[in-house]
Amino acid sequence: MKKTLVSALTTALVVGAASTTFAAANPFSDVPADHWAYDAVSQLAADGVIEGYGDTTFRGNQNITRYEMAQMIAKAMAKTDVSAADKALIDKLAAEFSDELNNLGVRVSNLERNADKVKWNGEARYQYWSQRDKDAGTKSNDDELLLRLEPSAEVNRNWHVNARIDAYTDLAKDSSDTKDPLHGDSQDTNLDLVRIYAQGDYKNFQVKLGKFNPIDDDSIFDTEFSGGQVTFGNKVTFTAGAGRLDMDDVNASNNFRNEEMAKIVNSDDTANYQFAGLGYAAGKFNGGIDYHHLNADSFNYVKDNLTRQSSEDNANIWLAKAGYNFDGTSALNGFYANNTSADDLNKAWSAEYDYKGADAENKGTWGAWAAYRYLGDNTALFSTFDAVLQGQKAWEVGANYTPFRNVVTTLRYANGKNIATDNKIENLYGELEFFF
Repeated sequence: MKKTLVSALTTALVVGAASTTFAAANPFSDVPADHWAYDAVSQLAADGVIEGYGDTTFRGNQNITRYEMAQMIAKAMAKTDVSAADKALIDKLAAEFSDELNNLGVRVSNLERNADKVKWNGEARYQYWSQRDKDAGTKSNDDELLLRLEPSAEVNRNWHVNARIDAYTDLAKDSSDTKDPLHGDSQDTNLDLVRIYAQGDYKNFQVKLGKFNPIDDDSIFDTEFSGGQVTFGNKVTFTAGAGRLDMDDVNASNNFRNEEMAKIVNSDDTANYQFAGLGYAAGKFNGGIDYHHLNADSFNYVKDNLTRQSSEDNANIWLAKAGYNFDGTSALNGFYANNTSADDLNKAWSAEYDYKGADAENKGTWGAWAAYRYLGDNTALFSTFDAVLQGQKAWEVGANYTPFRNVVTTLRYANGKNIATDNKIENLYGELEFFF
């Protein structure tokens, strides 16, 4: 389509080029054959916004100049009966060829040129926890508000810069800054730059540089690290990364421990971190085998008796995962992980069945799931689960629902035991999310 558009873009242009005074931009510079504008114009042609010859076809194989492209864009800009998607394409083309359009008398400001390169997404979330140790007779309740902003900026056709900014406030204490043992010191209304990284996407190759989440962030590594990552492949992928990782997150995720207990887990602030993974995804099946290595000066592993701990500089965690989507409405997924450097509490695994799922874009959609999770302290270092916590083994059931577009409610319930003490536990988690 790119090649066949060329003749049409030349012959269909009826704006008088000879009478136009050209400015600094060179109107005779060819648009490169791999420029994204060809795809955009192809889509507009398919939608009938840009016309070809009388039989609606395009012919020819010569290159298009930027000035010829701008003339076609000017005609498209004059149309009013276009869809929102086509209007967005036209605006993006207009921003790219603003100098040439200005020469034609169609004014496009520099602000308009850059406006589509930065996009903002975000959410406001209410969260509630109720966690009980039945044998110890203890109970902990907490609720908080989260504001999350996720900007993305286009650098060029291959590179983007992404970020995530979080802010918390504790509703139970009406506190703007609390160091609650339930969540470490994460609840803070000051904006926290959680992630910021550059991502380059190429054919069968991706690179990330900065602070971002590693592989297995959907199970036992829900955290961020500072460094780099590369991914090769399509259906079969190989991913490797290295950098530095803040070990304070281990303490924050260990919800039933107090601050003294957290010091036993790890006395280092930061660990050297490397990981690698081999993945496969095709059709209804996906799976993979991953490896994570952390090195800290004093990686003190917790034993089942809190007065006994052994000093170890390394964590070597292997993880295997698999998932199968049966019919688009139900799926099975799970993982098994083992920290070969730890003697106790060194295993973590989960098996989950999902039915449907709430879609924020579609009002009335819903989902439900049932799972069993075993999350050993020394392997599930950065567990992502909200109902079954680090150091627990339990059944979990849950459901989510979209009552209004971009509004999702979620409820999770877990019942099981603390792995180290064998105490019976019961947890409840709920959230209400507003996406924008």
